[in-house]
Amino acid sequence: MIYPFAALVGQEKLKRALLLCAINPSIGGILIRGDKGTAKSTAARGLAEVVPSIQKVADCTFNCSPNEPLAMCPTCQQADALIAEVPAPFVNLPLGATEDRVIGSLDLESVLNEKKRKLQPGLLAAAHRGILYIDEVNLLPDHLVDILLDVAAMGINTVQREGLSLSHPARFTLIGTMNPEEGNLRPQFLDRFGLMIDVEAPRDIAERTEVVRRRIAFEANPASFIAQWAPKQQALQQQLRAACALLPSVVLPDGLLTLISQLCTELGVTSLRADIVMYKTALTLAALANRTEVMAEDIRQAAELALLHRRRKKPFDDNQGKQDKLDELMEQASTQSQQAPPPPPNPKQQSKSPSPSEGQSDQEEQKSQPKPLPEEEQVFGIAPLAAVPKIEVEAAGHTPALATNGRRSSVSNAPRGQYSRAVADKNPTDLAVDATLYQALVRDPDLWAITRDDLHQKVRTGKTGNLILFVVDASGSMAASRRMEAVKGATLNLLTDAYQRRDTVGIIAFRGIEAQVLLEPTRSVELAELALRNLPTGGRTPLPHALQLAAQLLEKLDQQDALQPLLVILSDGKANVPLPGGGDAWEQTQRLASQLKEKQVPALVLDTDNDYLRLGRASELATALGATCLSLEELSAEGITHNIQIQLAGGR
Repeated sequence: MIYPFAALVGQEKLKRALLLCAINPSIGGILIRGDKGTAKSTAARGLAEVVPSIQKVADCTFNCSPNEPLAMCPTCQQADALIAEVPAPFVNLPLGATEDRVIGSLDLESVLNEKKRKLQPGLLAAAHRGILYIDEVNLLPDHLVDILLDVAAMGINTVQREGLSLSHPARFTLIGTMNPEEGNLRPQFLDRFGLMIDVEAPRDIAERTEVVRRRIAFEANPASFIAQWAPKQQALQQQLRAACALLPSVVLPDGLLTLISQLCTELGVTSLRADIVMYKTALTLAALANRTEVMAEDIRQAAELALLHRRRKKPFDDNQGKQDKLDELMEQASTQSQQAPPPPPNPKQQSKSPSPSEGQSDQEEQKSQPKPLPEEEQVFGIAPLAAVPKIEVEAAGHTPALATNGRRSSVSNAPRGQYSRAVADKNPTDLAVDATLYQALVRDPDLWAITRDDLHQKVRTGKTGNLILFVVDASGSMAASRRMEAVKGATLNLLTDAYQRRDTVGIIAFRGIEAQVLLEPTRSVELAELALRNLPTGGRTPLPHALQLAAQLLEKLDQQDALQPLLVILSDGKANVPLPGGGDAWEQTQRLASQLKEKQVPALVLDTDNDYLRLGRASELATALGATCLSLEELSAEGITHNIQIQLAGGR
């Protein structure tokens, strides 16, 4: 049983956004972001119980409307086809779904019994005129994301496979939930969601208590709890039906349409889809409020739902600043409409500049303070670099393409991905139905009996994820000449590339007497950036322990997940702390580096040494690793992107 939508406590903005998508599916669906346990899935699943029902041809597997029968659907073409009113479809697309299950596949029973090729409809056909729900949508495999992008843009699912060539409507409301800690969506896919909302658990004690109280009551007696909330569920359904009927009559004044374009322009939104979504959302908000004319407040609410995720261009941007900018623009628009004097400037912009005497005293106070010694702990900022290096990791038997987004390592025998060809295999794990049937037909056209010798295996091409493990030197020597600022800047730029390619990233920092895992491998580069920004500097250089810890972490992850690793070491290589038990720190460093080389771990060494007399230890470390060595100065030079791509492409 599904928890009633009307029984949700709080989360008013989330509930309103879901209702908007139910009233007007052309908005484009909604993405719900939030931490675990914030009722994301509960709200999305509960919406299905209040969405207005639809009329369809009875027993039609494509959910055809009686007014739009599908030519390829035998049920719709019957002269005496019955019309039925059914609940709107709610289809859950699991992360492990195969491509055949999503878009449809060859109906094997029809081929064997009727000797005809027919389509076995997939999840996209089942979701037509309803809701397609994806939990943890940011973890959806790339090949399924590509399919959804195409279908969401056209509203049609085209099947070209296994001798089939046909299309059918697939218009649905796309609802996705995700936890930002587990990574982000591709920008193209993010833009396909009409609305986005960030949710968090309530902080009010009384509200949290009521959430728990209702959940306990639901789990104790679901039927009784649902019956208790049935009147409010029915009232909500009636409100949605009235809003759907009123929606075509809602008008938006031309001045507010100009305001929509102004907001999109001022907020730096490049996608024209944002203007259209805002327009549709504002109309729907008015219809939900039982009004026939859009108000300025509707524009504001629509902007909060439709613009903030489209303005996000960089992985480490702060959405709070965007919200403040939206508030400022709406205040300006309201002031202009009322022909009132402009609002007073921001107090922060009117901050009084210090008098000469005050400035002089501050400078004298700074000069009087002793400068910190290299061994003291400090926290440095991040120095920007002129160029963003791109990283390519070559998978076995593949030459990587330069300048492509998405996962960076392609594989030719992926367990999931695009079906590219078929090979004979007496024990297939992924049966190629078309090739198997054709082989049986060619071998014996009259009998057409399938034997084990006819079986074929599907060969799929796809992309595998990467683990970028940063090993950052945070010892006292990095404080010299504020070298740590450049190191953090280089790492941040590499994290930007990892964000664009949806890599898993981890950070190991070493300082003092040991190394530590500063950030366990995660797809959330925002967490990596936060850990890096707060990383202190000071102490000695336990480089051997850092390499040992990196090898142990890579070995553990290799047993759990088949991620292509890349080791990025930022250090001057001046190891001076041996492993526990003693010994020569530099000899231990070279030995551990050679072991990583034997395991064929691709690596990149960024030499942070900028002293006048350089020992070249980072270069020797790179040689022991079989890695490329670059200096921090080179990271700001033109052409660094191409150099790193070419050199790392042969790193395996």
